[in-house]
Amino acid sequence: MTRTLRDLPAGLAGKRGLVRVDYNVPLDAGQVADATRIEASLPTLRWLLRRDVRPVLLSHLGRPGGQPDPALSLAPVASALAGLLEAEVLFSAPCDGEEALRASRELGTAQVLLAENTRFLPGETANDDALAGRLARLGDFFVNDAFGTLHRAHASTTGVPALLSPSAAGLLIERELEALGALDRPGRPFIVAFGGAKIGDKIELMRRFVERADLILVGGAMANTFLRALGIETGTSLVEEEALDLARSILVAGGERIRLPTDVTVLDRSGGESVESVAVGAIEPEMAALDIGPESRARYAEALDGCAAFFWNGPMGLFEDPRFAAGTFAVAEAAAEATAAGGFTVIGGGDSAAAVRQAGLRDRVSHVCTGGGAALEYLSSGRLPGLDVLAERRRS
Repeated sequence: MTRTLRDLPAGLAGKRGLVRVDYNVPLDAGQVADATRIEASLPTLRWLLRRDVRPVLLSHLGRPGGQPDPALSLAPVASALAGLLEAEVLFSAPCDGEEALRASRELGTAQVLLAENTRFLPGETANDDALAGRLARLGDFFVNDAFGTLHRAHASTTGVPALLSPSAAGLLIERELEALGALDRPGRPFIVAFGGAKIGDKIELMRRFVERADLILVGGAMANTFLRALGIETGTSLVEEEALDLARSILVAGGERIRLPTDVTVLDRSGGESVESVAVGAIEPEMAALDIGPESRARYAEALDGCAAFFWNGPMGLFEDPRFAAGTFAVAEAAAEATAAGGFTVIGGGDSAAAVRQAGLRDRVSHVCTGGGAALEYLSSGRLPGLDVLAERRRS
């Protein structure tokens, strides 16, 4: 069992709480374009501040390749956090230097210190012991509240908690685990929707849900691979050729519980670039299927009507392009309606979470995961490296 904030000992006032947060947020012209992940960290930060803990925050942003990149600095995030939190937010760079250490020691109550991007250092993704030791100096105890990073064994996620005691999970991680744990004992009918591009990234979870779900809806480029596995012409659609055998095995295991699109919205390049909806058996060589079609949208929405539990990971099409967003938004709306009718709905992070937010429906579903990769790995195996180390620290 993972230790949570409520398991921490008394007498934390004045201590430095080293908190791993997930501030991997989009930036636009040097400003935070979407503060969702920052907002998700606020309950834990407020919990600590109310107890006069001095929070020191670690996070990554983007993939700078182990070297400083001004375009991926967390400085704009510090400004955004200051506008959301009832505390003064300080910033220090680099995250492992003497300046950061001094700033952490001089930090006052009602102040928060955000250190620079951990991925500016090559030792972060390599889980370097020396870097973990330098980062651990910044706190007296450790809190991991970065759910979206728990599947990564990095210095700031697994190296630091192995050195700092006590270590615990924050309130965000606690909420994420409660929501995902509920899918182990879902109400019936339990419906699952998979989209996106790659079957290989989700194969273990698909196999698990084939055994447990009442119905699995498939969309996105993933649907193209299943259609090709059935011998259906897919034109120039994106198909994961190396996963055709996997797709066939899933179709055999799932049988009638797996529902594929009956029609698709395609981009037809045979005479310019036209957009139309065609039956799956009518996809021509110059056509690329980029969304589920109107008939499939209606069938998928009908399937969610009256469901008791629903899990969704991956968009139904290329929703970033308005011409191919209808399928994804139709599923998002159906999920919101299922929630209003009493169903428990979980959106599994990544693009599907972005689509729910874009559709203005984030507050109309039960839970939106802040990390798609972590959610998939946890649902597949029940374990995450960042959680395992916290459990080990609790036993020690």
